[in-house]
Amino acid sequence: MHQNKAKMRWLSLLLVLAMLVSAQAATVSSVIPIGHAVGIQMRAEGVLVVRLDEVQTADGARCPAKEAGVAEGDLIVRVGGAAVASNDALQRQVAQAGGRSIALELLRDGARRTVTVTPCADRDGVHRLGVLARDSMAGIGTLTYVDPATGAYGSLGHGICDSETGVLLPLREGELRYAVVGSVQRGAVGEPGALQGDHAADRPVGIVRENTESGIFGTLTDDTLYAGLEAVPVADTAEIHTGEAAILANVAGDAVRRYSVQVVKIYPPEDTYGRGMMLRVTDQALLDQTGGIVQGMSGSPVLQDGKIIGAVTHVLVNDPTCGYAITIERMLEEMTNG
Repeated sequence: MHQNKAKMRWLSLLLVLAMLVSAQAATVSSVIPIGHAVGIQMRAEGVLVVRLDEVQTADGARCPAKEAGVAEGDLIVRVGGAAVASNDALQRQVAQAGGRSIALELLRDGARRTVTVTPCADRDGVHRLGVLARDSMAGIGTLTYVDPATGAYGSLGHGICDSETGVLLPLREGELRYAVVGSVQRGAVGEPGALQGDHAADRPVGIVRENTESGIFGTLTDDTLYAGLEAVPVADTAEIHTGEAAILANVAGDAVRRYSVQVVKIYPPEDTYGRGMMLRVTDQALLDQTGGIVQGMSGSPVLQDGKIIGAVTHVLVNDPTCGYAITIERMLEEMTNG
């Protein structure tokens, strides 16, 4: 009996050690900061309901989807028993049903449910459910880092959300494409600027596997974006301090340059909005070219004291010279847990 107890204690110890080794293996201590613009294209697992709209019928305004129990944020995965992967497929199913009731299979908070909805005809005779839906997205962002040992990358520093509702889009697959910045719409007070870029459909550089609150993650398939670049240590959140720092950004052509910034505020780890720090652009060259932080720069790596400390995420609408950044620790935690 004593031998059995000793054996159980030994097995428990081995299990704890195995868990510790696994946790250490998942820890990334250094990465290559990139800062290059990329085209991002992602597709949803179904069709996301981002807004419920009233349909103007001959008898007044109605919203069949809402009446049936559909809610904003629901993912429509099947219509009338058939899988739907695009908004066009959804519209075809509704048109074929005419005014007949159809079953919608929904995914909500990880659980599946089925509701029955009867489309209604608008004033032009087109049958509608009363939903605004999204099935994919395409845009430009910035690569933050890559783990040279695995090719795993992080980008954006924030999730891809619907522009109208703010709902995190359930995008699960897609690709990164090589991008070149053609022009910049300068930022101004009350009017965030943006990078205008072209991405080559015939030059994919990576696979997107996950869209999360802390960024998009996946694997790079083309190492030309970081070949010859050196890895830098990953900073612990406790090491980040106010003062001088730098960002790597691609705001013209395909050139990545280093620009000076100041870390002016550090937020607590439990910040409600996921902010890690506030930055102010101090580099006159960047201010002259962009006015500060603009859309498309999300993901630009932030460096301080020879380490990567985070990634640019948002610009302050009322002061484009300032913006927020997420900590690198938070991004890596999301990547290793994904």
